[in-house]
Amino acid sequence: METLLVFRSSFSNKFWKITVAGTSFAVNYGKIGTAGSVNVKDFPTPEACKKEAHRLIQSKLKKGYQPAVSADPLIKESAMTEDYFWQMLDRCKEKGDDSEEQMEWLISQLAKGPVIDILSFDSILKKHFSQSYTSDLWAAAYIAMGGCSDDCFDYFRAWLLYLGKDVYYKAIEDPETLLPYFGLLQEQEEFPQLEEFLLVACEAFEEKTGRDMEDYWKLYDQLMQDDDPDPDIDFDWNEDDEEGLSRMFPQLWAVYGENPL
Repeated sequence: METLLVFRSSFSNKFWKITVAGTSFAVNYGKIGTAGSVNVKDFPTPEACKKEAHRLIQSKLKKGYQPAVSADPLIKESAMTEDYFWQMLDRCKEKGDDSEEQMEWLISQLAKGPVIDILSFDSILKKHFSQSYTSDLWAAAYIAMGGCSDDCFDYFRAWLLYLGKDVYYKAIEDPETLLPYFGLLQEQEEFPQLEEFLLVACEAFEEKTGRDMEDYWKLYDQLMQDDDPDPDIDFDWNEDDEEGLSRMFPQLWAVYGENPL
């Protein structure tokens, strides 16, 4: 259930929107034409949630708010597009000598924008993160590192995504295109993992609002509603079948089969 109200007068021009889902609702409010602020509240039952939402709606109507009827956009949509997402990652690599400094810059930049942009950044990240959950990429990570658990593969995919749009898409098509990047890591005595990249949006939210991780995920689930699990994949390789892995990715195996990162 979603209700959008507006209040217009000589001194005020603002919106108020409530979105009810299950046992919680999100309230988005602010000046018309902006992204506004967002709060989430939880309740013990769906009935209690709906009752409080109805009370708030009636209270706003009594104060002079009216149901929105204009076809014009009242709430500014997120400026976080796909293109801007990839551009931020490209810029981020120029903002520090190592990944720690770069992640700090990225968190700071996200925290300067509205909360909806932080959520949208995370939504785009999660979409591509899910798309990289493939058997081929897992096999490549296994060969390069001499093993790869579930968590390790998560952090590997975060590292891959952070490399940028072109590298990411090429690697999904052919994981052996990552050989030069593995080589750079080997020279630096590092590993293809970037766990902290998966948390930048949450940390930006905490920096901006002072609210914690639990509040962030409640808000994300309420507004984005796209936190789907990784897709099911059919493994076409076996970790004990070295001959099969070497046939699958001969270039990777030649370099890292016997001497993993």
